Amino acid sequence: MPKRVLTGTIVSDKTDKTVVVKVERRVKHPLYGKIIKRSKKYHAHDEGNEFREGETVRIEETRPISKLKTWRVIERLDTHATPTKADIA
Repeated sequence: MPKRVLTGTIVSDKTDKTVVVKVERRVKHPLYGKIIKRSKKYHAHDEGNEFREGETVRIEETRPISKLKTWRVIERLDTHATPTKADIA
């Protein structure tokens, strides 16, 4: 069975070797027909702590790494990260 691959934006990189990725999808409302956004957050493994908040990344489904982590970051798509206090100083 192929692994699922999703694209989303990193909303948190505070934990060690973990990033939280928000994946948005557009669905049609079953009754009214309006297109609405649905989002979900996934905890993804980032071995080298190289990804930052605000970046767009692609994540891939993998074996369970911890209680919450069953995804890993495979590549960076966009580098529009918000600067951190360490970057400014």
